[in-house]
Amino acid sequence: MKKLMIFATLMAAAGSAMAMSEGEYVAKAADCAACHTSPQGAALSGGVRFATPVGEIYSTNITPDIQHGIGGYSFEEFDKAMREGIAKDGHALYPAMPYTSYVKMSGKDMRALYNYLMKEVKSQPVANRENDISWPMSMRWPLRVWNSAFLEDGEFIPQADKSAQWNRGAYLVQGAGHCGACHTPRGWAQQEKAVDEKDMAFLSGGELDGWSAPSLRGLKISQPELVTLLKTGRNTHDAVSGPMGEVITNSTQFMTDDDLNSMAVYLLSLKAEAQPAPVKKTVATEAGQQTFMRYCSTCHGVKGDGKDSAIPALAGNLTVNAENPQTLLRVILYGAQTPVTAEHMSNTMPGYGWTLTDQQAADLTNTLRASWGNQAAEVTPGEVAKARKAGK
Repeated sequence: MKKLMIFATLMAAAGSAMAMSEGEYVAKAADCAACHTSPQGAALSGGVRFATPVGEIYSTNITPDIQHGIGGYSFEEFDKAMREGIAKDGHALYPAMPYTSYVKMSGKDMRALYNYLMKEVKSQPVANRENDISWPMSMRWPLRVWNSAFLEDGEFIPQADKSAQWNRGAYLVQGAGHCGACHTPRGWAQQEKAVDEKDMAFLSGGELDGWSAPSLRGLKISQPELVTLLKTGRNTHDAVSGPMGEVITNSTQFMTDDDLNSMAVYLLSLKAEAQPAPVKKTVATEAGQQTFMRYCSTCHGVKGDGKDSAIPALAGNLTVNAENPQTLLRVILYGAQTPVTAEHMSNTMPGYGWTLTDQQAADLTNTLRASWGNQAAEVTPGEVAKARKAGK
């Protein structure tokens, strides 16, 4: 019943997408709801928990409530928070808020977003939850030092030798879309190692909150199939789940086909560095094959080819072959759901952590990563245990 209600809501939202204001569209592209709307909370009233190396951070109320939200912010104060990570009262924001990406947004889009939040969003008198960070890590002044070291100033500048479509895609991916927040590896100070395509580290894969985000460089997918994946969460052979599923449900499904095509053009232009063969390439085991035939083959097929537009193929699967196996392991242990969109109900894969030991899950994972042309590094029972702990 809950899924039907969600689906009906999304259908209504899709039907009114053309009537969406410019500011609401920017809010969708920036995926504000994902971070500022908790599962049981009012829209944009905050309270979403983020686990960080220094402790747990909770997102804030960004409705126009004067006391608890941003109702007292002038545009200049809002713009400073969005671009520099500095709140109205002068305290520095944690870079879990992706101001390092939003700094690239245009003044026009920033003004539209401000007008939307102030004039179209319902005010919610919801108090902000205190972060759970112990002293001295709770001190904010070091964040200003962090900003001076890692925050790159300035709006996105189009490249004259690139097409308008490529530049639009780059602007959306690097700025409002903040794709690098998950898909770019982080350095010693938790900074993204790169902010644009000039550095091969940009969008080369990352890990966040126990999930691994695959590299978006050198994608082997057609432009129409990539657009369909961003729009619906699935295409003929692929499907997404986990945090990326939330991005599609809250954000990319509402974007125009022109913008999705622009993003696809940009992403498909990114070349990948040649990867060395795994130091210890995995092999399929009899135990892993038996587990696959018992739990996986009915849906994914004995050849790992899945079912078109319904169940993703395992052969050539980006998650199956990822250097970091954490997302694959979490899916095996805890299951997965494709995103709910205006075009599709969610498909659910059950988790098997309740019945598989760490060794059995490792054997299954290694068999998947060594079959049907797949080639990836061996996974150990210790890595399974890490994923099991992260998913609790």
